[in-house]
Formats: sequence, C-alpha cells, structure tokens
Amino acid sequence: MDDWIARDGFKVVRRERLRVLSVRSDLKGWAQTASHVGAIAVTTTGLIFLAPVAPAVWLPLFLAQGVLINCLYAGQHELSHWTAFRTRKLNDRIGAVFGFITLNPFRTDRFLHFQHHRATHDPARDPELLGTGPYTLTTYLLDFSGISFWFRRVRGILLTAAGRGLQDAYWLSPEETRVVIGEARFMVAAWAVIAAAAVAFGSWAPVTLWLGPMLTTKWFHQLQNTGEHTGLAHDPDTFRNTRTLRGPPPMRWLMWNMSYHTAHHCFPGVPFHALPALHEEVVAGLGRPVPTRGYLQAQRDIFAWLRTQRPAASPCNG
Repeated sequence: MDDWIARDGFKVVRRERLRVLSVRSDLKGWAQTASHVGAIAVTTTGLIFLAPVAPAVWLPLFLAQGVLINCLYAGQHELSHWTAFRTRKLNDRIGAVFGFITLNPFRTDRFLHFQHHRATHDPARDPELLGTGPYTLTTYLLDFSGISFWFRRVRGILLTAAGRGLQDAYWLSPEETRVVIGEARFMVAAWAVIAAAAVAFGSWAPVTLWLGPMLTTKWFHQLQNTGEHTGLAHDPDTFRNTRTLRGPPPMRWLMWNMSYHTAHHCFPGVPFHALPALHEEVVAGLGRPVPTRGYLQAQRDIFAWLRTQRPAASPCNG
C-alpha cells in the first residue's frame, strides 16, 4: 500500500521504523473493542433497568449511549484498514457489525474511504468532498448537527438498494458496485425485520436504545469528522492538508486514536495503538509541527474560515 503513503513519507519516517510501528496486535485490538462495546453494554443496562427507577439519570445515559454508538465508526474505520486485528477476517466481521449499527455499510465505506486516502482533500477526486459539496455556514451547521448527514446517509442507502445513485461513484469497479448494492439491500431488509419485530412485540427498544441516541448525538462524532480536514488548504501534501486534534485520554479512547489524524493519513497501515508514537516520529522527522488544534479550537477556526468564504467557493470537509 505504498501508494497511500504521504509524499516524501519515507524521508520523514524510515522504512525500518515504520515496519516496527505497523505490527498489528490481536490483544490490543480486543482490548479496545471490548472496552468500547462493554461501555455500550453498561449504558444500555442503565437505560433499561436504572432509568425507570431513577429518571434523573436517563438523559446522561441517553447522551452517553449515543456518543458511544456514534464513535463505533472510529472502530469501523480502523477495521476497514485491517489494522485493528492481525486477522483480516476478524477485522471484516467486526467491521460489518459496527457498520450496521452506525448505518454505515462496511464494505461500501471501505471502498469510498480508500479513495479518500488516495485523493485526500482534492475537490475533484475526494469522495468525501464530492458527497457533501461546498460548505456554507448554514450547510456546515446542518451537517455538523447531523440533520443533513443522516438525511444523506439514509437516502443514499435506499437509493443504492434500488440500484440508483452510483453513476458518479467513479472509484467503484463493476464488481464493487454489485457488492455495494447487495450490502445496501441487506441493510434495508434488516431494518424491515427489526421494525416488524418491534411492532409485533410492541417495543420501542430500537428507537430508545439505538436510533434515538445515535441520531441525536451525531454532533459529538462530527467534532472529529469535520475537524480532520475542513478549512485546510487543498494542498496535495498530506502533512499539510490533514489536522491532528488534541484531546484528553477519554476522547482519544473514544476515537480509537484518530485524533492523531495527520499521522494516520500519512501512514494508514499503522494500527491505532501505535499512532501516538508515530505522531512523535512524524513531528521529529519533519522538524516542524503538523496542523494541530484542540477539538473546540478547530471548530472555532472552521467557523471563522467559513465566514470569509464566498458561498460558491467554500470547500468542505474531506
């Protein structure tokens, strides 16, 4: 996968050192996965058993549930690179589960994300830019809140399941297109089964424990998602077009170390647990800092940048 490595990447981090940092670990993969899924099990248990007898805890548990579910995408992203575990099939199987939970078909996202790495922040070729379109302050707020994000996501899955809307997905081969359509159809069929079961049993559990928390707290995950590239120059140099986000240890855990996003984009074969060390190597090798801001500082920068842009010219997140 050398074609993904940043331009002059091996001048910044030596191949031998990169080889050491790229070693995958099932133990570390399971520890991260189990802790994240275990936290969701705790909040789910609290919502089912504790909230009915202690209503004051419902809102904190509801918000925590949504944040934890949304941040499963950080794990899905890592799994899509086959770096969370040593075994590819294990990455694929857990990734497919995470993708279903986050309404983000796993293999579909992998195909798109790989092209995003190859065309990072290129307005004409980066699928993440093409999918969102130029940001204005209004469209950014709608996307950040999750309103337009979820509309695009659900509409995209439904259109794909109908075999439509893929004419501009230039990164998909004919075989990959068939996979994407099949994956969307499976997801829609599974939604129908879950909805039918909920009606049959008179249960709101899919809404109160899954969709409700997830849909209303997308903004939290968008701190990471929009902070990675938005407002940076459309420079082909990955060391300049990707932002590292500073945050406390709980935030780095939630995001599977994707806060070290510059290091990840420059060397995407390095697993999540080695990204802090890789970040230090990158800064030392460059002899200068990479673009770095705190999560809230990044949003302040983005809002200030958006206010200076002409609506027709505002590039969006990558």
